[in-house]
Amino acid sequence: MKKDKILAILPRSIGGRLTVSSIIDGFRLNEFDVIIFDELKEKLKKEFLKNDFKYITGYDFSPVKFKIDNNLKAPVIAYFSDVIQSKTSGEGYLEYYKFLKQKDIFIFYWDRFLAEKEGWNYRAHFVNCNIYKNYLKPINDVVFMGRLDSDLRLDTYLKLNKLLPDTGFRWYAIEKHYLDALKRCGNEDKKIIQKTYCGFIDNEIDMAKVINESKIVYNINSQGVSSLNYRTIQTLACKRLIISDEREELDLFDNIIPVYKDINDLYHKIKFYLNNADEYGKIVEKAYGYIIKNHNAKNCIKKMLKQIQN
Repeated sequence: MKKDKILAILPRSIGGRLTVSSIIDGFRLNEFDVIIFDELKEKLKKEFLKNDFKYITGYDFSPVKFKIDNNLKAPVIAYFSDVIQSKTSGEGYLEYYKFLKQKDIFIFYWDRFLAEKEGWNYRAHFVNCNIYKNYLKPINDVVFMGRLDSDLRLDTYLKLNKLLPDTGFRWYAIEKHYLDALKRCGNEDKKIIQKTYCGFIDNEIDMAKVINESKIVYNINSQGVSSLNYRTIQTLACKRLIISDEREELDLFDNIIPVYKDINDLYHKIKFYLNNADEYGKIVEKAYGYIIKNHNAKNCIKKMLKQIQN
């Protein structure tokens, strides 16, 4: 039986590339033939302009732009985990926003509050649970992944390292954010950054490995109103503990995920869960049940297709 073809646009954004990888896996797990166009590496080829694709899919405005610019007939399934009406979702957001209401463009938004307010389909983040799984023993205590671009993020990271000097920390981000953090630090703080910075991750397999090697991930959500970022789902799928800032959508996990109010509270919670294996285990096991049911790529893509076909 011939499989329906999906054209997936792999965007320039590092976070977007990770998200689209799970979307691609979700379609493949549902028996679609996925053809990938990589915005970073490839030139436009004739095969990408065929009209025999069942759908064009991708992150933020990338698939919308691709369809409109190339006058393609295939409908679009676009997954946004950036605020749609802002430059975070792409430089061309002002130009392409008007196309989002077309009947053949289907939008899924990661933030429940914004989705309901603006009238888009809601879909929390999801991952390929064949990749994100518990398969390695932790060799590190705490990891933070993402920019230290705000004073809150940088101060939190530095203070935690000082309050927990015997705890193993790792930080992952692209090099420009590492260099930016160094510029904003004094000499002693620079040593912390230099000692704990571990480079950046641009693929799902390495991301799953890093999470597996860490006991705790702490999170500072930066976008949306109610939503949890991709890191939350990745971490819980690996049966590792995430400690989060306050977010409404923690109710997706029955509010069992530890929440911190400030840096001191985060410090105490990290210390507690590093030393309480039973409590740690209860949380990650229960959260994993929600991941398998509601946040695995195969099921989520199936549900998204059902939504747009109704």
